[in-house]
Amino acid sequence: MTDHALRLLRKNPRLAELAAFPFSFDLDRAEHGEDVRLASGGPLEPIAGDDTGGTYFVCGDGSVLYADSEGSAGIIGDSVDEALEVLVGLPGWHDHLGLAPADGEERILAAVAETEEEIRESYGIDAEREELRAGLGLPERSPVELVGLLHTALSRTEPDFLLLGAEEGGAHDLLDPHPRPPLWETVLARGRADLALLRAGAAWDEVAGDRARRALALRAAQFDRREGDLPLLRHLLRHEAEASMTDELRLAAVLVGLRGLPEDLPLLLEVRESDFDTWCGLGGMPEPGAEPAELLRWARDLDDSSFGADPADEPLCTWTGLAREQGLAEVARVALIRALDDFDLRVYAAGRDGRTPDRRPADPLGSLVHEFEQLGDTFRPARPAPAPAASHHGPRPCLGPPRTRPAGAGGGPLRGGHPYVDVAARHPGEPRRRHDGVVARDQPGRVRRPGASRARPRRRRRHDVREGGR
Repeated sequence: MTDHALRLLRKNPRLAELAAFPFSFDLDRAEHGEDVRLASGGPLEPIAGDDTGGTYFVCGDGSVLYADSEGSAGIIGDSVDEALEVLVGLPGWHDHLGLAPADGEERILAAVAETEEEIRESYGIDAEREELRAGLGLPERSPVELVGLLHTALSRTEPDFLLLGAEEGGAHDLLDPHPRPPLWETVLARGRADLALLRAGAAWDEVAGDRARRALALRAAQFDRREGDLPLLRHLLRHEAEASMTDELRLAAVLVGLRGLPEDLPLLLEVRESDFDTWCGLGGMPEPGAEPAELLRWARDLDDSSFGADPADEPLCTWTGLAREQGLAEVARVALIRALDDFDLRVYAAGRDGRTPDRRPADPLGSLVHEFEQLGDTFRPARPAPAPAASHHGPRPCLGPPRTRPAGAGGGPLRGGHPYVDVAARHPGEPRRRHDGVVARDQPGRVRRPGASRARPRRRRRHDVREGGR
């Protein structure tokens, strides 16, 4: 973490004046228009602002988070020094949020040159940039390198630096338009690696003996089905049975049963008879002596109703639960906040239009409140309450006992508390149930809810002519 440049700005009025104009890093504007906090509970210190109502914050690790006046936020530098390199080197950086190194040198240089020419039609930047760089000791980097720094910083915004409105808990949109991987892809990465080990004949006992790794390997096998996997699936099934009834035990039984081999039926029946929960959870399994076609039909029916081969079809709570087991608490928290925002938006839109909220494929409230509680989050009745709605059990439920929260995933009240709505209190008729399905979304809730923050002014382009100077 480096803040050498910030110390110099605070000591040198001339450098502070240059930073404020024309580079819009004004120490006198270090006050945001609304109370905000990080979803992670980490520290957040405003240090400067710009002439569009945006604010620069320093986070606990020294990263600089920029929040604009329109409900978007993103990391723009690993430190204050790096953020200032970007602001000074790319004075029209707002116009370059969509650029990435993959765009190539020619396109990046052309875009930066066009923006800076427009700025020069209004005021100078070249002599000012040279003076400020020299005064702050900032290196001179090419626009291509600066775009790379900015793109890398922006990509770190989630999960650790998601900005929330402190009053209602609504999440800010991402500052940039770059796509992010879906939650399931992040969660499955470890499982795919372990499945590759198992297929290579390595680490069978290590993976099977670890609850989290075993579950992820089974999920990876669910979405990458191969004929040669039967021996390792039997091995994982035997070990998963020791955990009693879980989603993954049912999945392992299905993946084994889909082969339709009569020699697997005794193993499946043994697993079913492990305890009362497994006997109930694996109900409908063919009895001893059944024909292979019966076993195959049972497995296919259960696969169609509860699993499938597309990770995007899985309910959100599948991935947030598996994320918790890996210690990816912030990854799970961000997905849940986005899902809650998305639900709030649908309820608001339905109420505005006089419609009944769309509840396909299941009302998410019960699952959301359960998943937040598993993270140890503190619920508070902070958001406006839409009208209660009748409960509905979805066709793709999250079954099994609550997963154990790993060390480091949080527990009890989080740092500083979190302004999440008490969903059960907001919907008193909604039971706190575990067996709900939640619509799986790659990037839910990327629209700010109406009324979630103060009215926002129209943001001017950063190279607009100022009225009245600074």
